[in-house]
Amino acid sequence: MEIVTSAEDFSSVSQSSDPDHALIQAVKSGDMQAYQTLYELYGKRVYALCYRLTADRALAEDATQEVFIQLWQKLGNFSGQSRFSTWLHSVTANVTLSYIRKQKGWVKRMFNLEDSSVALQAEAQSCSSQIDLDSLICRLPERARVVFVLHAIEGLRHEDIGRMLNIATGSSKAQFHRAKQFLSEWMGDNHG
Repeated sequence: MEIVTSAEDFSSVSQSSDPDHALIQAVKSGDMQAYQTLYELYGKRVYALCYRLTADRALAEDATQEVFIQLWQKLGNFSGQSRFSTWLHSVTANVTLSYIRKQKGWVKRMFNLEDSSVALQAEAQSCSSQIDLDSLICRLPERARVVFVLHAIEGLRHEDIGRMLNIATGSSKAQFHRAKQFLSEWMGDNHG
C-alpha cells in the first residue's frame, strides 16, 4: 500500500490507485488507528473550513469535533464514487452549517440577538489598518459569510450552495454580492 504523508498528497491520488480505500475499509471495520490517521490527514483542512464558516475559533473547534464524530458514524455511507476528500468536504460543510444553526438558535434564545448592519459597520470601522482578509470575512453577516466562503473560497456553484442552504440560487448570488460589497467597503476604509 502506498504511504501518504499529507492531505494534499492523499487527495491528489487518482481513485483507481486510491489508498483511501484500504484506510476507509479499516475505519469501517472499527480500526481506531486508521481513524486516527484520517484525523491526522484531514483535521487541519476540516478545521479551516469550519473556521471560515463559523468565524469563531471555539465554534470551529466544536464543529470540527462534530465532523469527526459524524465521520465515524457515517463513513459507511461513503460509497467511493467520489474521492474521499470531496465527500469529507461535503460532510464538513453540512455538519458545520447544521452546527451554526443549532448555536444560533441557542444564542438567540439566551440573548435575543439580531444582526445589525449598523453594529457590523461600527465593528468593521474600529479595525486597525493591518486587518487581513480572513478577519474581514469573519465580520460578514452569517448568511453572506457562508455563501462567500462556499463560493469564493471553496469554489461551489450558486446552484449547489442554494441546495445546501435551502435557498434560491438568486438568494445565494445576492448574498455573495452583499458580502463583496461589505468587503470592498471595509477594505477601502482600511486602506484609504
